[in-house]
Amino acid sequence: MLNEYDPFNAYKQTTLDARVAAANPHEMVRMLLDGLLEEVQRSSGFMERRSFEDKGRSINKCLNIIHGLDSMLDLENGGEVATTLNRLYDYCSRQLVTASVENSIEALTPVIKVITDVRAGWANLN
Repeated sequence: MLNEYDPFNAYKQTTLDARVAAANPHEMVRMLLDGLLEEVQRSSGFMERRSFEDKGRSINKCLNIIHGLDSMLDLENGGEVATTLNRLYDYCSRQLVTASVENSIEALTPVIKVITDVRAGWANLN
């Protein structure tokens, strides 16, 4: 059992904080997409283990990341790309809520697919 001060987690958090501080907006979106995919996988594991409290926290993190991604969109000037991403993020949010309520790992699959595709498209912008 780890005590409240876990040096490894403190190191990971410090490293993440440094990466965020140095990131440009493009890198920030990439980091959020990567983090979202990781958290969806954690949600799946919590569902599998029937760890409902952890699943709830994990799904909430996913929803917060999606909200963050969505809030970065410029819907007035972003054209069709921003509108499409807004719709995809909305779909993923609704799908995450469904997955949580139904405790359905299968309901996470479309979220993983959409975010993986968005991530691949985002990587091609470099």
